[in-house]
Amino acid sequence: MKKELFRQLIHASGVFVVILSYFLKTEILIILCIGFVIFMELLFRIDKNHHVIFFSNILKGAKRRDDERGFAYFFIGIILTLIFFQFNIAVANAAILLLLFGDSASNLVGRNFGKIKLPLQKKKTLEGTLAFLVVGFLVASTQVPLYPAFLGALSGAVTEAYSPIDDNIPIPLLSALVMSLVIYLM
Repeated sequence: MKKELFRQLIHASGVFVVILSYFLKTEILIILCIGFVIFMELLFRIDKNHHVIFFSNILKGAKRRDDERGFAYFFIGIILTLIFFQFNIAVANAAILLLLFGDSASNLVGRNFGKIKLPLQKKKTLEGTLAFLVVGFLVASTQVPLYPAFLGALSGAVTEAYSPIDDNIPIPLLSALVMSLVIYLM
């Protein structure tokens, strides 16, 4: 539990991308994210054979297994969202916040309090999905109107629950697409 909480706090620290979006051009933000992925990959490789002061302890506390590259998928999802939805940075930010906080809430609530398994998905729980929906809606509504925020959170929650691939990529992309369509149609 303690390790997973630490991992989810690191996950949520990606909020720096949203904060920086208010001060930097989207292109610069994308380059920073790409640079961060490269830096982390190098750090992972060095850490396999050498202790890296400060970072090795963080990596040890956050990794589920040695070959894990979830951070790369996480930033690929953020980068692609920034690329495809830079025309509406509020939507991109809402989708990124859904990934950061909705996914973390789903994981923590589902693992610790989840009892009711979802249909056709025995590894996920209704409690985790509802946590994603509620937390996702709250954070997305800081960026976009309530109706798009709710539908974006709903699409993110369903994507998190049923995605056949690592959910860090499709959650922000599908959520941003839904919110963009809803805003366009309003």
